[in-house]
Amino acid sequence: MKHRNSGLYQYCLNIGNYVQHTLNQSEYTDVIKYYVPEAEANAFDNTGNNIVEKKYHRLIKPFLWDCDIWHAPFQSGRMLPQHSKGVKVLLTIHDLNCLHEGKPVAEQEKSLRHTQQLINRADAIVCISEFCRQDVLKYCDVKNKPVHVIHNGTHKLHEAALNLTSYKPTVPFLFGMGYVNRKKNFHVLLPMLQDNNYELIIAGRLDEADYVHSIKQQAKKLGVSERVHLLGPVGEQEKAWYLKHCLAYMHPSLAEGFGAPVVEAMAFGKPLFLSNYTSLPEIAGEVGFYFSNFSEDHMQEVFKSGMAEYQRNGLSKRIIQKGSEYDWKQKAKEYIEVYHSLM
Repeated sequence: MKHRNSGLYQYCLNIGNYVQHTLNQSEYTDVIKYYVPEAEANAFDNTGNNIVEKKYHRLIKPFLWDCDIWHAPFQSGRMLPQHSKGVKVLLTIHDLNCLHEGKPVAEQEKSLRHTQQLINRADAIVCISEFCRQDVLKYCDVKNKPVHVIHNGTHKLHEAALNLTSYKPTVPFLFGMGYVNRKKNFHVLLPMLQDNNYELIIAGRLDEADYVHSIKQQAKKLGVSERVHLLGPVGEQEKAWYLKHCLAYMHPSLAEGFGAPVVEAMAFGKPLFLSNYTSLPEIAGEVGFYFSNFSEDHMQEVFKSGMAEYQRNGLSKRIIQKGSEYDWKQKAKEYIEVYHSLM
């Protein structure tokens, strides 16, 4: 939770809050506590249950003394009860994207080794998509431990509003969200601006400086640089405004364990143009339009035919309905069932 405008931050925040709310409204007497960095001491609704990270916790972890279940929310995490007897561990694996991003073999193997170490300590595993589960079963040794699939929910976005410093487009625009890095593959969208008077707006941390530079150089070469806007992180109200007013939501990512921004976009019923890679077809299903490759002609054809179908068939209501399937209230109940299976 050190990066507030990230999908992982929202995952942790929502699962924590919704599990607590569900417990409060049930017959269960379980108590959930949150281990957080100092800057997020007040992040959760029940701030009295926050345990703030301290340097000495690397040696002594008193909060584990009365802990029954430790939920490790990410497969690259570092805080895990290694030798605490009686503490069960639930590990959430979001993806094995290192295998799908074209990274060097040595880097893939290093990432897998770390994930395997966490699996070895875990008593049960949750994967956030069936695609992720199949990856885990194929490339890791789960040692007959239960591997559950619980899709992420999506949180209710704030009221749509720009602030005084927000960028406000002047023509119809395409919108994308996510860390701006090679995995997200945003550069393939640039040629789509050549034959249309659209802007392209991308919100998210500028994660790889050389990739950001290459996008700007390619935009300049194509003569569209004035219509390409890399905003960096934006607030929740700004994000809602861009989703509400965009012409279409674009997500040509090479690797996703789930695709939380796609589900956020569903709430606004806008057309979804996605790659058909990894988990995205599972999450968007029949309401998405898919790029099977990233050639300019193919992407233009998918976009043109998709927009025509969207306008002709009243697809907006079906997109909103699909998004409603990803409800954190239901997902919290599913997590509580897994917790109780370990007790």
